[in-house]
Amino acid sequence: MEDLIRSIILGIIQGLTEFLPVSSSGHLELAKFFMGDDSVAEESMLMTVTLHAATALSTIVVFRKDIAEILGGLFQFKWNDQTAFSAKIILSMIPAVFVGLLFEDQIEQLFNKQILLVGLMLIVTGILLFFADRAKNTNKKVGFGSALIVGIAQAIAILPGISRSGATISTTVLLGIDRERAARFSFLMVVPLILGKMAKDLLSGEMASASAHIGELSIGFLAAFFTGLLACTWMIKLVKNSNLTYFSIYCFIVAAIAIASWYL
Repeated sequence: MEDLIRSIILGIIQGLTEFLPVSSSGHLELAKFFMGDDSVAEESMLMTVTLHAATALSTIVVFRKDIAEILGGLFQFKWNDQTAFSAKIILSMIPAVFVGLLFEDQIEQLFNKQILLVGLMLIVTGILLFFADRAKNTNKKVGFGSALIVGIAQAIAILPGISRSGATISTTVLLGIDRERAARFSFLMVVPLILGKMAKDLLSGEMASASAHIGELSIGFLAAFFTGLLACTWMIKLVKNSNLTYFSIYCFIVAAIAIASWYL
């Protein structure tokens, strides 16, 4: 029962923080630390990937019309706006795929209650948000060069504590792209990566150990999916309209708590 309650809490945290620029992976690691989660790195990473898959699914549900439009454009087999957008999404995935495949074992070890690292990376996230909030907003669209740069930001955001949405949205805003387009591109670009990671683990047999934790993983998945479904619909507007400095301050506060907890 205790494991199921912990999974529900982690799922809710993932569902809420995935769509805010405050690092869902960092919050998950902090939650595991404070709840005394003694999972080994592989099991901890498995839970993290499962919860991210849940919010990726909620993103698909929320953006189903956008995704259907993109897929419809692709099956026309001609160059159009949908094909161009899909190409930019694919281009943005390349840096994260490269880093994920090359440093998979090293990345896994980062998801083992490394809260000092989380605290330091939250400071980086806070700084990014602080400067992005002062960038001039324009009506510029995401170009191919911008997509690659944002993809590099997403690859760096594999580190727990660096917000993926915070890093990608901040990067696109600093490149002069408006926040609505930045948020849309940021949330859509992660879906193929998460689904690809799940497919890779399934095909390689790395998720064989999931059967031993199917209860916790399932309840965590459901909690993250339904929380994310509700959160995604209004948090995009929140990111678009609110002052990113507030999120920056929040990241600094959580970073201070994480660093203090590490030394106490």
